[in-house]
Amino acid sequence: MTWMRWRPAMERALYGPDGFYRRPEGPAGHFRTSVHASAGYAGAVARLLAEVDEALGRPAELAFVDVGAGRGELTAGVLAALDPPTAARVRPYAVELADRPAGLPERVVWTDRPPAGVRGLLFANEWLDNVPLDVAEPGGDGVLRYVEVSPEGEERPGGPLDAADAAWAARWWPGGGRVEIGRPRDEAWARAVGSLAQGLAVAVDYAHGAGDRPPFGTLAGFRAGREVRPVPDGSCDVTAHVALDAAAAPAVHSLWTTQRAALHALGVHGGRPPLALASTDPAAYLRALGGAGEAAELTDPAGLGGFGWLVQAVRMPVPRSLAGLPAPAGWQTLMP
Repeated sequence: MTWMRWRPAMERALYGPDGFYRRPEGPAGHFRTSVHASAGYAGAVARLLAEVDEALGRPAELAFVDVGAGRGELTAGVLAALDPPTAARVRPYAVELADRPAGLPERVVWTDRPPAGVRGLLFANEWLDNVPLDVAEPGGDGVLRYVEVSPEGEERPGGPLDAADAAWAARWWPGGGRVEIGRPRDEAWARAVGSLAQGLAVAVDYAHGAGDRPPFGTLAGFRAGREVRPVPDGSCDVTAHVALDAAAAPAVHSLWTTQRAALHALGVHGGRPPLALASTDPAAYLRALGGAGEAAELTDPAGLGGFGWLVQAVRMPVPRSLAGLPAPAGWQTLMP
């Protein structure tokens, strides 16, 4: 039996030659994200991109960088939702390790890393939760030790943490218990934010802050729409919630809020259409009713609406629609 720490096990299981994210069906074949739930999500991101465009003075080329692009669904949806003059100036990048899917517009740049030096919006929807990380638990002596895992998902204690991971745990997860060491995610996000010459970076994920770290961790597996035991053999997604407060890139103006608050600010609401519309225009009423149901799913605080949004502005102000939104309970306050 081959034992290894969770980080390399996740790396191989998710992104190796036979990894879960290399499968032809893509993420949509196994779980439903905001992107798959409604075209209204891409519409909201398009409105945010338009605000960034305005703040940047409508440059000749405006970048939209979709990090963790899956099969390019959000990229295509955003392009479709933009007004034609703006869409003509957009340079779209889909950042993904899997092969380029068929049917994606030719203008989309398919790449395995964020482009350097662009101006625009970098948007990472459910990306950081799949950046592999190590897990640690205290041993009998109280010292945090890496958790090792077998290909069958069995666990055992490993060696003590190295200095960098021990420092991260002490700073960001001081309560003890089972620790999911988010340092690789912090570094990945810092590189993504650092790729922008000017613009806005947004990370959206199931998340927690300093005041509500989960004492038993959040590591989980998903396959075919169901939560399963996290087994790092490539048969399922392996994911863990994100310490978004730790991930926030330093020296950048930052805020965070919930998806519910952010989407409400961007015009996504789940209100029922006027009943009178049913008699004057039944088809329009049914369309509006369907849209309201999708919006309600996107903003449900017990579901997708409970996602955390980390918003970081690089050499520009935070867009007016998002400025001043409330932070989730239990999260530290970030200062500009």
